[in-house]
Amino acid sequence: MYAPDRDQDLRWMRRAIGLATLCPPATGAYSVGTVIVGEDGTELAVGYSRESDPHAHAEEAALAKLSQDDARLAGATLYSTLEPCSQRRSPRPPCAQRILEAGIPRVVMAWREPSLFVTDCAGFEQLVAAGVIVDELPELATAASSVNNHLFGGC
Repeated sequence: MYAPDRDQDLRWMRRAIGLATLCPPATGAYSVGTVIVGEDGTELAVGYSRESDPHAHAEEAALAKLSQDDARLAGATLYSTLEPCSQRRSPRPPCAQRILEAGIPRVVMAWREPSLFVTDCAGFEQLVAAGVIVDELPELATAASSVNNHLFGGC
């Protein structure tokens, strides 16, 4: 499993935050960026919310670029600027479920999902309960959430 030092985690999360800035703004959805990094420290795939579909989540977009049976996922780390969702308003599988199905053993996130659209997001808890290592980077939470100021009355 890819187990970088804190500086590498911060570097990859900053890359994910940069991807989040590419999201087309939406009044009913977060702007999120995701980077999947292989065990050898190479970037395997990236995605951002609404990248190719108005309902696509960042994790979904990144995972769609890899084969479901890609052996590299078994040692990968997924970086997401926001806690992976545990439920969706659309009939698509939640991102936490997608991560578990992909067999990714480690997830790093910058901030937990606020109760704006879903009052009880449990992506963090679902991943941990399934044995996934989940790390948070609270020092980048403000940078990750600022991409979503339009949702909270900011500019």
